[in-house]
Amino acid sequence: MARRSRQQRSSRLPKMKTHKGAKRRFHITGTGKVMRRKGNISHLRRNKATRAKGDLSGKIEVNHSAAKALRKLLPYGRG
Repeated sequence: MARRSRQQRSSRLPKMKTHKGAKRRFHITGTGKVMRRKGNISHLRRNKATRAKGDLSGKIEVNHSAAKALRKLLPYGRG
């Protein structure tokens, strides 16, 4: 395999880095929506009603303005 010269290597842009915190908290669907988990479910579950806990489960779409910023943190998302 031939080695590339320094000039050839420097002409390409560097790889973009994924923000690892955002990667763990959000995901991008096949249609491009940014999804997140709902809050208020991680602790104090005993004194929440079963219906309230059910409503807090699942994922929800991120606000449009926040999604725009998140896409910069997740450059290799599918959307």
